[in-house]
Amino acid sequence: MADDRRADVPPGTEAAVLADRLKERIYATITMIAVVVGLSLGDVGSPGAVATVLTTALGLWLAAFVADQQAHRTVHRHFATGRELRRMLYVSSPLLSCALGPALLIALAALDVLSLHAALLTAAGVGVLSLFLWGCLGGLRMGGGALAATVAGLADAAIGVAVALVKAAAGH
Repeated sequence: MADDRRADVPPGTEAAVLADRLKERIYATITMIAVVVGLSLGDVGSPGAVATVLTTALGLWLAAFVADQQAHRTVHRHFATGRELRRMLYVSSPLLSCALGPALLIALAALDVLSLHAALLTAAGVGVLSLFLWGCLGGLRMGGGALAATVAGLADAAIGVAVALVKAAAGH
């Protein structure tokens, strides 16, 4: 039996949803790199660092959710509900999950497994590495081969490094 729930979904919607979700993940990763680098340059303890990371993620998510609802209301003349709302929540969830890695590393610092400075720089490094890997995956999926994938990965990682350098140069 055919799945009638997808009968009104235009072809390619699933790919569009996944692309939107990945876009949010990349945006959140770049933002979190800036946050943890900024924290590493300041005089903050583990409780303050984890609070900053978690409230940043929550703030990003709320801003995206409010903007999505506002756009939906403006265009469709009603609030998103049901499937539309579930899509919004699914697409925006990486804005929350981007805090998990940094929060875990900060928790390890609070337990004296590593220094807070090391935890924050590790979180930034993991963020840059994830940008590199997403770039590589995109390059491979475009059919460019290993060299093109590596170049794409390096370009994405360079964005993460540039964000970290700008944050460090600004001193906050």
